[in-house]
Amino acid sequence: MRSTRSRFARLLASAALLGAIAAATAGCQTTQSTETTGSLTAAPADRSDADWQRDVDLYGQKYRDNPSDLNVAMHYAQALRASGQRAQAAAILEQLALHNPGNKSVLGEYGRALAETGEYEQALEVFDRAHTPEQPDWHILSAQGAVLDQMGRHDDAQRHYLTALKIAPNEPSVLSNLGLSYALAKDLPKAEATLRLAAAQRPVDPRVRQNLALVVGLQGRFAEAEAIARADLPPDQAAANVAYLRQMIARKGTMPLTNQAAHYGAGPS
Repeated sequence: MRSTRSRFARLLASAALLGAIAAATAGCQTTQSTETTGSLTAAPADRSDADWQRDVDLYGQKYRDNPSDLNVAMHYAQALRASGQRAQAAAILEQLALHNPGNKSVLGEYGRALAETGEYEQALEVFDRAHTPEQPDWHILSAQGAVLDQMGRHDDAQRHYLTALKIAPNEPSVLSNLGLSYALAKDLPKAEATLRLAAAQRPVDPRVRQNLALVVGLQGRFAEAEAIARADLPPDQAAANVAYLRQMIARKGTMPLTNQAAHYGAGPS
């Protein structure tokens, strides 16, 4: 079961997103800790688990020495999230939000942490306080859309992404979220067109390209999906991913994407 989960998680996106990447396969779900482009305190995608653990140790000590230091607490929470310790990160950010109710960055990160722990309704409530209709934040709009997708509210999610794109035209992380939302709504041609637009932006994000490879593969065009995946993955891994996708489709008749596909900007990206 574990190898099946990890392989399909790699298929959904490269291993640098923060958020949950999940897929339902024969009743199984996988969740992977990753970084989402577009978050208010976006983490570098090339950091290793050891790098994050060092930050957990470093900022954890600083936080214990002075829990009221906002900068330290934010870095500590980010390191905890990147290390998969989401509940602890959410608890720290909850305290920060209580003591800094007007800090939009804190509220944005708290909302993401809540989403990562599955508290979707509460996450949406916090996101609503992280920006205003008069001063909308496209990062937050995209994060709200990702949470709505995870709740199965794809039409609502797409409205949030389209609003975000009015503020940040052709932003690839938002386009990628929108494309995945279309895929979740079973409109694969529209999903592909949107993800191709996202992948055409420069510099290209390899995670967007892997999402495109997934959607192309879901339509049965396996050779093309593998060619797209090879741009960022070793040839043997790209081939293995596509072979696995082919096997899944043959077994199920269609690939059952869940409402927790690889999104950017919120947790359970």
